[in-house]
Amino acid sequence: MLKAIDIMTPDPVTLSPDTDILTAAKLLLDRKINGAPVVDKKGMLVGVLTQSDLVAQQKQVTMPSIFAMLDGFIALSSREDFEREIHKIAATTVTEAMTQHPKAVTPQTPIDEIATVMVNEKLYTLPVVDSGKLVGVVGKEDILRTLLEHHHK
Repeated sequence: MLKAIDIMTPDPVTLSPDTDILTAAKLLLDRKINGAPVVDKKGMLVGVLTQSDLVAQQKQVTMPSIFAMLDGFIALSSREDFEREIHKIAATTVTEAMTQHPKAVTPQTPIDEIATVMVNEKLYTLPVVDSGKLVGVVGKEDILRTLLEHHHK
């Protein structure tokens, strides 16, 4: 069975945590990619920035819901979620807008497992890491291309 190492794109487009948001957005649009891994100076995966993360900056703030009971207030949503949302909307650098601790696969992850993660978690590009270091990415196009190649054999 094919594994991530067989179908991944090695040396993918990456972003640095301190890249400004406008530069990152331009890179994603210019390269026509949905997202890019964010790596530190040592090549270690620290996050992923997607077009969805950038679009989230334009959304309206969801005020925390509260419930009044016996002259007291009970929060129906966490303050941490609210603060995280505000922080993401106000982001000026990749590190502030990216998804931290992203789902990743290893070079030995079988293609069926990769497809399952993509479908179940609605992820279209997965970083491939070896001991925490980014070695490639697998996108839905890589899986489709592989299916077509094997179908024509």
